[in-house]
Amino acid sequence: MDINKLKKLIEGKNIEESMAVLVDLFPEKVIFTTNFGIEDQVITQKIFTNNLNIKVATIDTGRLFSETNEVFYHTLMRYGKTIHTYFPNYKSVEKLVTKHGPYSFFGSPESRKECCRIRKTIPLRRALKGMQVWISGIRAEQSDMRSKMQQLEYDEKRKIYKYYPLFNWTYKEVMQYAKEKYITYNTLHDKGYLNIDCQPCTRAVQPGENFMSGIWWWENEPCKDC
Repeated sequence: MDINKLKKLIEGKNIEESMAVLVDLFPEKVIFTTNFGIEDQVITQKIFTNNLNIKVATIDTGRLFSETNEVFYHTLMRYGKTIHTYFPNYKSVEKLVTKHGPYSFFGSPESRKECCRIRKTIPLRRALKGMQVWISGIRAEQSDMRSKMQQLEYDEKRKIYKYYPLFNWTYKEVMQYAKEKYITYNTLHDKGYLNIDCQPCTRAVQPGENFMSGIWWWENEPCKDC
């Protein structure tokens, strides 16, 4: 379907209605990937409480915060729904750690990207296989690069539509909604963590720093996305 036509079909609709349109157009082919951050918890709530036929999936890199796993557990208990979990190939992880040690990603951007590729990117490819629409919690406010994106896009490389329900929301609006709906969220957010990823690669954001500065803080690359 032409991307402009698809944009018109969801134009003026709220998040729940927009996701329902995507489900109707692409039955069994819509996936939402969550890392259990505050944005993803809001989207999860909207999917599960409206019983939308969207596959919810997560990537367990093996390096997650214990607080993240607690959110995972409580989310399962609250909604009683399935969250499909994808792990990296254990042989690839064994080879990586045996050859370079447990903290190879501090060595160089290339080493970090190798770790991300093994632990995140390859499992993500498996999760996205056969899907036609990928929903995620990206917001325009998060970085200059993301502010130039569109709420609904087509990824030519992956051959998949991307929809960002909270694209125009501020972090304050996300947090306010979560508290109003009593949504379980990661307690690290209350300690200054904005973008919660793997434990060794994530720190709290200091006053005046941007959203992405809390991840891979030792790198100076302008683009901080896997």
